[in-house]
Amino acid sequence: MKQEVIRELSTAEIIERLEEERKQLTKLKLNHAVSPLENPNKIKSYRRTIARMLTELHNRKANEAVAAQGKATVNNK
Repeated sequence: MKQEVIRELSTAEIIERLEEERKQLTKLKLNHAVSPLENPNKIKSYRRTIARMLTELHNRKANEAVAAQGKATVNNK
């Protein structure tokens, strides 16, 4: 999943998809341990997608904190 697609999702959708991606990654790893996957690069792809989603969630939380801090500063003046 590309970063542009992730940015278009709502926070709730990202969290839901993140959970699904983690489950898929676990399944892939277990299947790969039992018998080699046809395309082991899928594991890397899932890991990177999970990292992209976590990065987007972190950025959104940071932006919310900055916005809240900015409002608090304006209200204190």
